Amino acid sequence: MKLGRSQMIITWGILALLAAASRSDAGAAFPQAAGGNPAPAKHSAAAKESAAAFEPLAHWRSAVLAGDKAALAALYSTAPAAVTKTSQGESQDPNAEVEYWAALKPRGLSSFTIKTLEIKHPQAATVVLVLRYALTFHTSTGDVPYVDGASQLWVQQGNDWRIAVTQRGEMAPPTARRLPEPAVPNTRLYPDPKEAGPEISSALTEATKDHKRVILVFGGNWCYDCHVLDTTFRSKEIAPLVNANYHVVHINIGDYDQNLDLADKYQVPLKKGVPCLAVLDPDGTLVFSQKQGEFESTTRIGPEDVTKFLEQWKPKR
Repeated sequence: MKLGRSQMIITWGILALLAAASRSDAGAAFPQAAGGNPAPAKHSAAAKESAAAFEPLAHWRSAVLAGDKAALAALYSTAPAAVTKTSQGESQDPNAEVEYWAALKPRGLSSFTIKTLEIKHPQAATVVLVLRYALTFHTSTGDVPYVDGASQLWVQQGNDWRIAVTQRGEMAPPTARRLPEPAVPNTRLYPDPKEAGPEISSALTEATKDHKRVILVFGGNWCYDCHVLDTTFRSKEIAPLVNANYHVVHINIGDYDQNLDLADKYQVPLKKGVPCLAVLDPDGTLVFSQKQGEFESTTRIGPEDVTKFLEQWKPKR
């Protein structure tokens, strides 16, 4: 996936900047912890699992599926006014987003499935979600599927959570894939960018012991193609090949602004998109790195492409 494509899913950092730039009273949308510093995100497994089932998102989905304008309106901030960014431009009219989603039910919306790709807590009482969703419309000629993606910044206002900033793409028919897709994406697939160095060192240590190689997968939780590739690596057909020959390390590139030094070191051209892979020997020597964005779009590759890659670069024993 490349940032800048029409199907782009933006990350929380861009959303935060958009919100701050879009209104002078941004502080109301981003409450600060005591002392004026952002409160640290909770790192316990229980907290993260709870965030994965962010209840206000379920209420939003139900309101969309029902075409309930009143319920939708209650979920968007009015003071300050919610900001929406689409390919048509930017709007600070929360009613525009309410009208957009409420209009889907009269058009025949019959199912609405949401996958949460990434969850962030940029400041206290704020949650940013990166979403991919599938919609089905019932028409006179049959059911018609669409997919789209969005990012939402939710803020807590009193006892309620409301959407303060949204960026969404444009619905389009789904592209057929031959690789398995995650039923529930792992929102912790890519750890904190700061963990990349230690995780590489740990993987190389293990590879020295068991004579495997190390695969570095550069990407981010916001990248659906990254989730698809991980699901493929874990599939029953391909997992045995991965487990027998490799240690896999996921390198978080943030908003294409993190771990750029590692991308340079291992000759990974991030401008070609992610996921992008590099293969290392146990001593850290670079064996191979993808140069042409070979796995950047998982709609263009199949299981045979992934298997060929893994077979080609597995250690020679």
